[in-house]
Amino acid sequence: MSTPQSTLCVISLDRLDPSQHGQVKYASAFVDEHIENIRMDNGKLFITHRSPAGSQRIAMHVEKLIDRFSRGDFGFKEHVLYERRGPMPYSGDIIAELVETKTIKVLEPGLFIFREPFSSLLRFFDDTFVKRIADAFGAKEETYPAVIHLSTLDKTNHFTSFPEHLHFLTHLRDDLDVIESFSESIRKAGGWKAEQPLDLNRNMPKPRFAMNPSTCYHCYEGLQGETIEGDGIVVTAVAKCHRYESKNHADFGRLLDFSMREIIFVGKPEFVRENRLKAVEHLKQLAEEWELDCLIENANDPFFTNDFQVKASFQRNQEMKYEMRLTIPHIGKSIACSSVNFHSTAFGSAFDIKTGKRPATTGCVGFGLERWVFAFLAQFGLNEDGWPAAFREQYRAWQIQSR
Repeated sequence: MSTPQSTLCVISLDRLDPSQHGQVKYASAFVDEHIENIRMDNGKLFITHRSPAGSQRIAMHVEKLIDRFSRGDFGFKEHVLYERRGPMPYSGDIIAELVETKTIKVLEPGLFIFREPFSSLLRFFDDTFVKRIADAFGAKEETYPAVIHLSTLDKTNHFTSFPEHLHFLTHLRDDLDVIESFSESIRKAGGWKAEQPLDLNRNMPKPRFAMNPSTCYHCYEGLQGETIEGDGIVVTAVAKCHRYESKNHADFGRLLDFSMREIIFVGKPEFVRENRLKAVEHLKQLAEEWELDCLIENANDPFFTNDFQVKASFQRNQEMKYEMRLTIPHIGKSIACSSVNFHSTAFGSAFDIKTGKRPATTGCVGFGLERWVFAFLAQFGLNEDGWPAAFREQYRAWQIQSR
């Protein structure tokens, strides 16, 4: 069967508020596996694809997404807590420069090997977030696995909120015939072939694990059935997280595999709320010291499912999520590098974590470490002489201490 020719499908976004155009563009990447590229211009989506089903099916599914995102009130509650204009002396294509200098190796969109100085900057940012913010809360360090039970994800409602992100983990069945026939088929094919059929039901059991999509889930799993003493506890951890984002991995900062440092608050409502606001102040202080061009604003998670509008509106109206967004001058946009979240008692109830006789309240502060490095370099470049004085001084002091 011949491969269909590349075809362009154009879809109007007129029925949506412009603030929702980006969400539809993001979600449209998941409507057909044969999509090659999606761009947005002048209120329209331009989707290039090779789908055997044709443009009509793609357009139908995108219209379904438009219906989903247009339900309810168009406008979301906007609240900018903090905004800072920085010098941003570098305006080049930092990804291209990082590749050209072999600082990063692109294995495929969203999947990188990081070399110096990027790899050192990753550790510096992480150490700084621990010493300057986590330690200020007396956070206790924990270490989590890179995989997570599917039963745990079920309790977090991840399956019903972000099903498109899931990376399932499985293995060959405990069956000698299956293992040997699988190995023999690879040998006969001359090695692993992406196009070679693979009978998943015969060769592999139903998965019990997935790659971990978020650091804090393991914290709640670890506290399951416990009662928190006093006002609450604070823990911190860094973990490798994984989120499949289809063609969106080609967007700046959307990684398939990334490092997320989190500071997690579990306890009484006042304890979590107060510490969450203190965390925002710590982020502001770093932004001032490092002369970042950024803002901290009210936000919502990119819910994928039918109740997007209800969940997103509730998050924004209750101000349950703030994002710290750093400007990327080359593309004229900003990306979220940190989030400050309030979950109320959702996870306390799901995991039977209590304060006294009531479900515990939780919140967290997340730092996407690779995004922080990408965004910083996008504003200031690879040449250390162009970095803000305070940042350069702190980084060089850290280099000496970490030798």
